[in-house]
Amino acid sequence: MNQPYLTIADNHTFEQVIKKSRFICSLGRVSSEAEAKQFLATISNQHVKANHNCFAYLLGDHDEVQRESDNGEPSGTAGVPILQALQHTGVHDTIAVVTRYFGGIKLGTGGLIRAYNGTAAAAIHEVGLIQRILQDTVIIQVPYHLHDQVVYALAQDQIAVHDQQYGVDVTMTIFVNHDQRDVIISNLTNQFHNQLTIQIGDPRFNEVPYQPEN
Repeated sequence: MNQPYLTIADNHTFEQVIKKSRFICSLGRVSSEAEAKQFLATISNQHVKANHNCFAYLLGDHDEVQRESDNGEPSGTAGVPILQALQHTGVHDTIAVVTRYFGGIKLGTGGLIRAYNGTAAAAIHEVGLIQRILQDTVIIQVPYHLHDQVVYALAQDQIAVHDQQYGVDVTMTIFVNHDQRDVIISNLTNQFHNQLTIQIGDPRFNEVPYQPEN
């Protein structure tokens, strides 16, 4: 079974204080290394007086690109824990920059790992996730006398009509999930006894809220 493609619902900022140090996680949706580096530069400029701007990002449907940096924190205490927070939630095409303003109390190796991982994880939990679903455009030519019946049949499958054009027939445009397309077309064809002309148009991605299973 293929895992769903997940990413963060939006860019987001989360802040918490741990033993007088401020930890600020800035999350961004990115589609390339250039975008990730630009996001990092923007956050670093916003927090130029911070002690550290540590980061991690994942790019690609299968996380083909993975980068992380401790940005001056002890090796392995910041970048990797942030990366692990991203990996644990299964997000793709996401960068997390965790900014630290040192408050005067040292956290130790374990404390830093928990702080960076926990701040990134809390930010992701707060903003929420979306699932990207591949859909196909389906164009249906419907005789006028069947129009209401087709609309009703689609509604039974919870499919909304995206567009309608009126000519010799009614040309209806709908979007259906790619893995359900053939079944839906077959059902319409059989139900209306081949009186509909059905064509497949360009694919698109639809984004819907995603709630992880507990």
